[in-house]
Amino acid sequence: MKSFSLFYKEVEGNEGNKCKYTTRLDTYGCGCQHDCKYCYAKSLLDFRGLWNPQKPVVGNMKQIRNAVIRAKKSKVDIVRLGGMTDCFQPLEKMYRATYQTIKMLNKYRIGYLIVTKSHIVANEEYLKIYDKDLAHFQITTTCLDDDLYKKLDYEKASLPSQRIEAIKKLQENGFDVAIRLSPLIEEFIDFDKLNSLGIQKAQVEFLRVNHWIEKWFDVDYSKFTIKQSGYRHLPLEEKKRIISKIKIPTISVCEDENKAYEYWKNNFNPNKEDCCNLRR
Repeated sequence: MKSFSLFYKEVEGNEGNKCKYTTRLDTYGCGCQHDCKYCYAKSLLDFRGLWNPQKPVVGNMKQIRNAVIRAKKSKVDIVRLGGMTDCFQPLEKMYRATYQTIKMLNKYRIGYLIVTKSHIVANEEYLKIYDKDLAHFQITTTCLDDDLYKKLDYEKASLPSQRIEAIKKLQENGFDVAIRLSPLIEEFIDFDKLNSLGIQKAQVEFLRVNHWIEKWFDVDYSKFTIKQSGYRHLPLEEKKRIISKIKIPTISVCEDENKAYEYWKNNFNPNKEDCCNLRR
């Protein structure tokens, strides 16, 4: 299996100005087996010929180790694992690049935020190595029903039921974990079911749309009327209406559009300085 040029970077621009955790590290690259039709990374890389979901490549562990050392020297507080691909896609079962990276981050006492669509994250071998002082988790889903998920065919990740069980397992073991509704699409979510799961923490991100996502992902875009930075967004009032349906104890919103970002930051999110609301 070949390795790829390391994706380790500080996110800048519109996203970097809003996100508290801008250091990103990929353990896999040049494609993702989940191949989500709404994926922003896919929309940026596919037309450049840099996206191969059938054969993503494995991060070079020597380069990853050097990146971790660099993060330590730079006094990076939290590294997000997976900037352009999922760090727990099925390849991880064979190559264990993420497993090795987590052990390095533990060694150098660097915190890590794992955002994934995979239930592998809660497998026993990983639970044994996570450090509760360093580890944070957001497990992403856009749907809660396995049958609906199979019919929609917009990603190739773990079933929603498997992801929910992973969240509960991490939560029961005392880890800082949230269900990440990303993108939150109203017609895909059974809100009564969501509110009955016993999940204590939610992270919300609404869909943003560019030409490529609109081409691949077939949903109703008629309400996406707010334009910014090459994307179309739902109006803030529409977002507020949808999020009012969520009754999970702690909710925080990750936002890209300027007006909505200021609203969530100053009027909604539990932590004005950290929309991920990580437990510190």
